[in-house]
Amino acid sequence: MTRIALGIEYDGSRYHGWQTQQPGVATVQTEVEAALSRVADHPLSVVCAGRTDTGVHATDQVVHFDSDAPRELKSWVFGANANLPSDISVRWARPVSDDFHARFSAVSRCYRYVICNDPVRPALFNRQVTWNYRPLDIQRMREALPALTGTQDFTSYRSVHCQAKSPVRTMHRLALHRHGNLLVLEVHADAFLMHMVRNIAGVLMAIGAGQARPEWAAEVLAARDRRAGGVTAPPFGLYLVEIEYPAEFALPERPRGPCWLPSELGE
Repeated sequence: MTRIALGIEYDGSRYHGWQTQQPGVATVQTEVEAALSRVADHPLSVVCAGRTDTGVHATDQVVHFDSDAPRELKSWVFGANANLPSDISVRWARPVSDDFHARFSAVSRCYRYVICNDPVRPALFNRQVTWNYRPLDIQRMREALPALTGTQDFTSYRSVHCQAKSPVRTMHRLALHRHGNLLVLEVHADAFLMHMVRNIAGVLMAIGAGQARPEWAAEVLAARDRRAGGVTAPPFGLYLVEIEYPAEFALPERPRGPCWLPSELGE
């Protein structure tokens, strides 16, 4: 058996998240496993680095699977894509050692949340960005970021349905960029809780709109109670953009998406 790692990009707009559910429910995992099984000519199951929710996108989701099918790496890429719908694409394939695990070998993850800040709703990319018509003060939003970095209890920023055993996560970096009418929140942590990024985005947008003080982000965190937080932001602007692994696995490094944004975000 050979273990293969894949990098996968997808538009999650029409899917009920990554994870396979009951028959008839569209999920990304169901489509990926069906496509790879056709290439391998035997049933395959995949393990992912992060299970994205309904409507959430990815530019570099990482998965692994085991197969004894003698296939070239390009066959896994192009063969899978030939059997996948157009909103899912395998970007790369690499053989990895048996001790590689897409989820447990990861040392950090990075998400981007894209906000279209415009008084008029967009027609293009309307399921790839979250629209906020209220003028957002990016400086007020940035003032709130330092309080959320470091190792903290993020109970207030996770869904009440989150099943993680511990609410403690280490936030390595939070940054907020503007490019025209797009605001891009970049969130880099060791791991994430259910709805964590969307709840952070919801708090920041309330602060940016003048509905709360920048200090509110810290007050919500200190409360350790989801009821202290704001409204959970929509899923449409959320992207899983990078999974970091130890260098020994030698996985490809790709620019963080979304791919239609400039590689260097202007201010």
